[in-house]
Amino acid sequence: MSRGGRQRFMLSIVRSSLVFAVIVGVGMGVWQVFRVTHETFAKPAVPAAAALSATQIETTGYLGGDATWLARTLALPRNATLMGLDLDGLRTRLLAQGQVQSAVLTKVFPSTLRVQLTERTPVVRMMAQLPGAEPRQFLVARDGVVFSGVGFPAEIVESLPWLEPTKLVRDGEGFVPVAGMVVVADLLGKARLEAEHLYKTWRIVSLAALNTDAEVEVRTASGASMVFSASADTLSQIAKLDLILDRLAQRGSTFKRITLGGGRDAIVTLDVPLVPVATSASTKTAPVTAPRRGSTSFSPAFGNFSPSSKKSREL
Repeated sequence: MSRGGRQRFMLSIVRSSLVFAVIVGVGMGVWQVFRVTHETFAKPAVPAAAALSATQIETTGYLGGDATWLARTLALPRNATLMGLDLDGLRTRLLAQGQVQSAVLTKVFPSTLRVQLTERTPVVRMMAQLPGAEPRQFLVARDGVVFSGVGFPAEIVESLPWLEPTKLVRDGEGFVPVAGMVVVADLLGKARLEAEHLYKTWRIVSLAALNTDAEVEVRTASGASMVFSASADTLSQIAKLDLILDRLAQRGSTFKRITLGGGRDAIVTLDVPLVPVATSASTKTAPVTAPRRGSTSFSPAFGNFSPSSKKSREL
């Protein structure tokens, strides 16, 4: 082989070696990148596959007081994993319980499910019956949602007025919300804050005339009733009722019905007619006659009116 041939042969060997080294280097680089990437993405798979070990509940109401309520409601399988949980489906289960107004579910790795609840506050209570079951007590919230009520102290439930029996419409396993409860909630809430001594005597709330006459009727334990206008200011009606009851107490009178409303007037139907007090034996047997049209007398309990035998007074 000539000298030039030997040089060309050596150059070809060098070029082949360089090409081979480059190919090997690229291959090693690709392998290293693949290995690091695989290890990086594979790390979360270990804790994600871990079995669910804890469920935390945070609530604004009383559901947290029942240690088994959350487990019964979510009904998670025994081998559930955190990554395998369907949060939307679980949230739907929680919201199906009328007491739950809103729910937020969060996965806390490696194996904890956090549940944050906002609960409805009951306004009144009522008796209702589901098919195939005995009548039982339900609670009604401000938005009209009817729910069983879990964990509420007995003193809170017993302080709520009863909602007069009304026709409930079934909606799946529950009921369609009761209409008009916003008006009732405002009335009861303001009475409880501003005149608790009156609120404590209220036993039954009726919505029978809400749609027809825009009125809400409240009855006491004695059967006396007070009619509030849904279109008038609630606080002024409560203040007017308080004043009327004070005047009745001063007079020693009881009432059957008080119809309140806008303005300063109210109609009071008394339990016992107001009659002039007899001053002698002869007057006790004398018939009661109404005074002449032009005459008036003053009563500190009701204002200016004639003391006739009428049982209704306009104040």
